[in-house]
Amino acid sequence: MKQFLLVFIGGGFGSFLRFIIGKTFNDYFQNFFLGTFIVNIIGCLIIGFILGVSMKGNLLSKDQILILSTGFCGGFTTFSAFTLENHGLLQSGQLLHFSFYTLSSIAAGVLAVVMGLWISRLI
Repeated sequence: MKQFLLVFIGGGFGSFLRFIIGKTFNDYFQNFFLGTFIVNIIGCLIIGFILGVSMKGNLLSKDQILILSTGFCGGFTTFSAFTLENHGLLQSGQLLHFSFYTLSSIAAGVLAVVMGLWISRLI
């Protein structure tokens, strides 16, 4: 039961923060969903860092890993919104915007995970 509560709390906080960032940034650029992009890349950085720190041994407990990765990052990042936004771009025939948004999100996400792992080595 404790694990369910940890995921619930982490996910709720992540979802709330994602909502705030999305509301703040998604209207700045037409056909590029900056809020979704920001949360997904930050989420990749955080999960890379958590993975790196957890590989070091006893720096994070299993409960801390659970609330941060499955809970917070699961609620914070948003693959479903990313795919819905891409579907809208495809439906409206905006192949260039679709391609840029998709490729930049994937490339920046992978880079952010690698950076998170690298940052975790510094501590």
